[in-house]
This record gives sequence, C-alpha cells and structure tokens, in this order.
Amino acid sequence: MINKLTIIGVGLIGGSLARALRRANAVTTLVGAGRHRDQLEIARKLGVVDTVETDPAKACQDSELVVLAVPLGAIRPVLEQIAPVLSANTIVTDVGSAKGSVVADAEQVFGGLPANFVPGHPIAGTEQSGVEASFAELFEQRRVILTPESGTSPAAVQTVRRLWEAAGADVMEMSVAHHDAVLAATSHLPHMLAYALVDSLARQDDSQEIFDYAAGGFRDFTRIASSDPQMWHDICLANRDALVESLERFTTDLHTLTEAIRRQDSQRLLEIFRHAKQRRDDFCQ
Repeated sequence: MINKLTIIGVGLIGGSLARALRRANAVTTLVGAGRHRDQLEIARKLGVVDTVETDPAKACQDSELVVLAVPLGAIRPVLEQIAPVLSANTIVTDVGSAKGSVVADAEQVFGGLPANFVPGHPIAGTEQSGVEASFAELFEQRRVILTPESGTSPAAVQTVRRLWEAAGADVMEMSVAHHDAVLAATSHLPHMLAYALVDSLARQDDSQEIFDYAAGGFRDFTRIASSDPQMWHDICLANRDALVESLERFTTDLHTLTEAIRRQDSQRLLEIFRHAKQRRDDFCQ
C-alpha cells in the first residue's frame, strides 16, 4: 500500500495506471498533475485521481512515489521542477518508450541517476489518448520493462515492480541499450511505417479515391497512425540512433522485395511471404 502517489500526466497511460491501482486498492491517495486544469478536473470528476494540481512540485510534496507519464520531450523540464521537493526516499519512475534519453535527462538534472529513480516502460496502449480513453484493464497480462542501472536501489525496483504487478502487468528487467534497440524494431518502426504509408498516400493526386476504396487490411495496418503525433515525434528524437538503424535495415529488405517483384522472382517472393507468415503465426499463437 502506497499512502500518496503522484502521477504527472493523467492521459491514457497515467489515467489507466491510476484506475488499475485504485481497483487493486494499492494506493490511499492519488494525485494527478498536468498543465491543463480542465483535463485534470475531468480526471478528478471521473474518479481517476483524488486531487489535482497544475504545479508538479506541489503535487509531489510528501509523495512516496512519483510516476512521470508525460511525453519524452517533457521529462527534463518536469524533473527540473520537481527535483527541489523530492525527498531522499521518494521513488521516481516513468513510462517513456525510450529509456536512454530518460536516463540522460535524469543524470543532467540530478548530476547522476538517483538511486531511487527506476526507468520503466509499459508495453501497452491504444491509438486513443486522453484520460477519457483510460481504463483499468489496459496493463493486464501486458509486459512492463524496468531498466535499472547498477546504482539503482533494489528496494526501489521492488516497489515499482509491485506497483505494476498490482496493475496486472508482467514485469521484466533489461538494460537501457537493449530496451531501446528492441523497442525501435518492434514498436517504433511499425509506427513509422504506418505514418509514412498514410502520409504518402494522402499526398497523391487521387488520394481521396484511394481512401474511399481502402479495404479492412488498410484500416488494420494503419490504425496506429492515429496515435498522438507529439508523443511519436518525441520518441523519434529520443531513440534516434536505434530507430534509424531499424529503418535502414528495413529499407534494405524493402528494396529486396521491390527487386523480386520487378524481376518476377516467384521463388524469392514465396520465400519472403512464407517466412513472414510462419514467424507471424508463431508469434500470435
């Protein structure tokens, strides 16, 4: 049981975590913080949080645990605001999709990564955003990756682990670099492809007709292009190196496919399609 927990950024992820923790009776008092008073009041009226505060520093006073659920580009400014009021025992974690940039921001603000700072990332979400889209079941049977450093307090890691387990998640640990490489390939790259495809088609002269006749497969493939643009802008910049490497690797493979079609290389096409189908079927069992 956590007496007071502050969530900075009460949107889909922050709001869903608050709902899940409330359902599990894991927190006595939930404080929601953010820039927009109207959105915070919606969260309070929905019962997602108990109290709200537009000043992150005030929201964090006397909190046992602080969750940063803001876009990656806002991590450092928020840390700068709350650093003066955090006690030596306050545990801080985040939900960012890239961990290298979060660690770098924390080191810059605190002069090194604090022992009670536990970088984290829930592998969950939808294309929707905002507290109205939040729901308590979002993290059930989903993975949450923690990326503690060598100096991170084991007790702090255990507290954050139990927090996510209370929300229904399966928690695992890995290094920061490994996390960013894996997520660049499995999450960030697919989002880039969806955004790029929709943007490319929308720029064609007959774009309206293309969209009018798009089948269900197009809707399924491009669903994630409806995700929050600001969030994905920040992820691109935060995980630039690993994402560029994944994009370049995919570009090479796409060129191979293009050439197989150009040359009418039936055998190569079937090899690619059969291999992809098998791996996808194995993954979805």
